[in-house]
Amino acid sequence: MKGGIYHRTQIDLTYNSNHIEGSRLTHDQTRFIFETNTLGITDEAVNVDDIVETINHFRCIDYIIEHAEEKLTEEFIKQLHLLLKTGTSDSRKNWFAIGEYKRLPNEVGGMETTLPENVHQEMKALLKNYNSQKTHCFESILDFHVHFEAIHPFQDGNGRVGRLLMFKECLTNGIVPFIITDALKLFYYHGLREWGHINGYLADTCLTAQDNYKVLLDYFKIKY
Repeated sequence: MKGGIYHRTQIDLTYNSNHIEGSRLTHDQTRFIFETNTLGITDEAVNVDDIVETINHFRCIDYIIEHAEEKLTEEFIKQLHLLLKTGTSDSRKNWFAIGEYKRLPNEVGGMETTLPENVHQEMKALLKNYNSQKTHCFESILDFHVHFEAIHPFQDGNGRVGRLLMFKECLTNGIVPFIITDALKLFYYHGLREWGHINGYLADTCLTAQDNYKVLLDYFKIKY
């Protein structure tokens, strides 16, 4: 429905998740792309990858909605990454495997991540443990997200894929989803680093984001 919660979620989730990762598109430009398939008027040069990944992110949101009732699998996660990175400059690099696990070691925030040769084993173990739980609460979804980001299974796009998976798992388990906004970015990163020591940092940040999403649900008169 145009102008409804889906419309707003597409724009807000795509803008914020991409912006956290360095996209320079504005919120209005993101909205223009979604609503009119145009960029709108701009005086500045625009990175083509920012445009392509914005369009791709819209498709990713559709994908997690369409498959919201399915359990997480490696194949599902890889497909999400493929949708996000198709057509980007990364997809033309022979060492960058879109839709497949990383081939080269990488790090995040100066911290080491899982080596490429160990990614499949650790992802398999993470999903086995997660899917063995009969029900998932808010905290178990966050715990999965932290471990996913620590593995950092892909060469790039891990943050966006990880946040899409959190949104999807909230939908799957009847939990109000949330959008990590650019304003919450530093609190979010701090929460990721502190998880396992002080879980409240990340939990409180995500609960704040959830409260913001509830405001939207109230406005659109959607019960939760």
